[in-house]
Amino acid sequence: MQRSTILCLTTSLFFLALVSCGSSKVTAGYVEKPLTTTVYDVRYFSDPQTDYVYKANIAIYGNALTGIFIAKKINDKTHRVVFTTEFGNKLIDCEISPTDFKVNAIVPELDRKIIVNTLREDFRLLLREQFVVQKQFEDTENTIYQSADGKNSNYLFFSKKAKKLVKIVNASPRKEKINLSFTSEKDIFAEDITINITTSSLQ
Repeated sequence: MQRSTILCLTTSLFFLALVSCGSSKVTAGYVEKPLTTTVYDVRYFSDPQTDYVYKANIAIYGNALTGIFIAKKINDKTHRVVFTTEFGNKLIDCEISPTDFKVNAIVPELDRKIIVNTLREDFRLLLREQFVVQKQFEDTENTIYQSADGKNSNYLFFSKKAKKLVKIVNASPRKEKINLSFTSEKDIFAEDITINITTSSLQ
């Protein structure tokens, strides 16, 4: 089964001094609560029978790209991602898991270390299906599940009203680094996805 909708990736170009100043913690204003779960499963890209197809707009390091983003789960841990132009010309073809990243093909314009590293981290967070929860926070609208990710943490925002995941934020203790926002009617497929990153965090 093929699903088609919209994905937007935006790389925010800030100087490090601007990014580092005045940053607040992701959980500011939330109250820590006892854990109700120790593992959070994300289902948006979990079905191996589904081709996840998105119209994509990517602005990254001076490259503005419009095309088609396709993700396919090829085994228990790995997704294959292909990004093409609207005419079907392949821009990048890669395989990604929580521990591995393999580029099968990439056009010269994108074949730069900083761009490849950015896409790797974005796609890895986007396609990750399971998070081990260490802390839980709440306010009147959301429950936040905090999961360790190396020196950083991932924060999963679960909307109490919609009863589904609406956002994932990867952040250091000082600032947000990657922000994924989901718009979905059900918790198994996101119709719209927006990815915002801070470039200085990946350098």
